[in-house]
Amino acid sequence: MITHSQWRELLHTRAFEPSAIAAAYAARRRRPLLGPSGTLFLVAADHPARGALGAGGDPTAMADRRSLLDRLLIALDDPAVDGVLGTPDVIEELLLLHGLHDKVVIGSMNRGGLAGADWEIDDRFTAYSTESIVDYRLDGGKMLLRLVNSDSGTAPTLHACAEAVSALATAGVMAMVEPLPYERDAQGFLRLQDDASSLARAVTIASGIGRTSAHTWLKLPAPADPEAVLGATTLPSLVLGGPDADMSLWNNTLRHPVVRGLVVGRTLLYPKDGDVAAAVADAAALLRSAREEISA
Repeated sequence: MITHSQWRELLHTRAFEPSAIAAAYAARRRRPLLGPSGTLFLVAADHPARGALGAGGDPTAMADRRSLLDRLLIALDDPAVDGVLGTPDVIEELLLLHGLHDKVVIGSMNRGGLAGADWEIDDRFTAYSTESIVDYRLDGGKMLLRLVNSDSGTAPTLHACAEAVSALATAGVMAMVEPLPYERDAQGFLRLQDDASSLARAVTIASGIGRTSAHTWLKLPAPADPEAVLGATTLPSLVLGGPDADMSLWNNTLRHPVVRGLVVGRTLLYPKDGDVAAAVADAAALLRSAREEISA
């Protein structure tokens, strides 16, 4: 838990010592992307920058920054958690709280497609840039690529993601692409298309963007038919977990050979029983069991 003095120090640094952030980036102890187990388990906290604040039945749960940081530090304290995915504000606060030494840090890049906005699919790059990811010595950049056939906002987002994949690859840095197929319902609301054919199509599109796929990873929902979806790529892939993630689906998907780990946010940070440490431990145990089975 963040103590009162740590919180006061963080607020003081924010106001009076902005240069401390650049120093914290420079001082972070780094580690290899993949550890000895060959897996990657990340906690995601880039939701607030897109205005997606709901968790655990509370529509504004993630708006409480101190609570969010507390939960992230609890998760990061588990040695099975390799690192974090977040926007600059969250990453920098964790750096100032000394929570990211020897952890993988992935910078979230496009957060401009605000949740519920008319332009949501035109997902502009408003957070980390390729240049800042390289300059700040981060371990990768993540981009969201929502594919909607009926929405022209898909085209500029697709182009921007392709440019980012190319630029990150040139710098030798991982590009994590999250391709998600959506369609609008009769009321105009976006609905994820989680059937195997839609997800497999999204995988093939994301796999082919950019000048090279040498440093591309995929971030995907756990499909009901892992072979039909994950069989569409050879790229290393990570399983995402939404607010209502089904761990039984994780269990099956984590056993597919292209899957290297998990990227989970609200499911672990805001579990129904409130026990973040236990939720993280359960997810880590699933991943460990899956890798042991593959290696056997």
